Amino acid sequence: MREERENKIKSLPEDDRPREKLASKGPESLSDAELLAILLRTGMKGRNVIEVARDLLEEHGNLASLAGKTLPAITKVNGIGKDKGATLLAAFEISRRIGLRAKNFSEYQISSPSEIGEIFVPILRDEQKEKFIVVCLSTANKIIRYTVVSVGNLDTSVVHPREVFKIAIENNAKSVILVHNHPSGSVEPSSADISITQKLVEVGKVMQIPVLDHIIVGGNEHCSMLMKKLI
Repeated sequence: MREERENKIKSLPEDDRPREKLASKGPESLSDAELLAILLRTGMKGRNVIEVARDLLEEHGNLASLAGKTLPAITKVNGIGKDKGATLLAAFEISRRIGLRAKNFSEYQISSPSEIGEIFVPILRDEQKEKFIVVCLSTANKIIRYTVVSVGNLDTSVVHPREVFKIAIENNAKSVILVHNHPSGSVEPSSADISITQKLVEVGKVMQIPVLDHIIVGGNEHCSMLMKKLI
């Protein structure tokens, strides 16, 4: 059966074979189906790999829609097993992570502190350790940069005001928003969360660098301490 599959693609003119086309003309020259075909590698009896890729796109609409699907949804398409489905999901996740790291956060103008949660949910939702982040804002409420100041458990012995405001001063921040994640998935603030936040808010008043909010990310959700009236 494998020989039949290979012959299906090899019977095409060389310029129409996805790998050869990519090598000669570059990846931008390939259609969505041809790109998927390279990841899928082989087709099935009676349908070559490009045809299977087209079936996948027809079922799910386009690459963007496909990228948001689960493994069971992808493997419903005839010719897509768990191995091929896992390959696709891995490729989509790599693309998502590259996009996040390349994103220019200075393009964001924050109209409310809770928007920070929406930005950081995809960054923090899969983290297995707690990360405490300081987001520095300009006078126009644009993100100057963000910095991880602690990795581990959040408590007053780990996150110190001097670390937070050293970063703020170095970046000429006019205000800061704090963000940290709960690997458990809960977005409810702990007593340690509340304690350190209140301490940082007080120091911010003295330093004249306001702490606008503290956002907790848990899974796909986020919680604003400001909205909960905890600061």
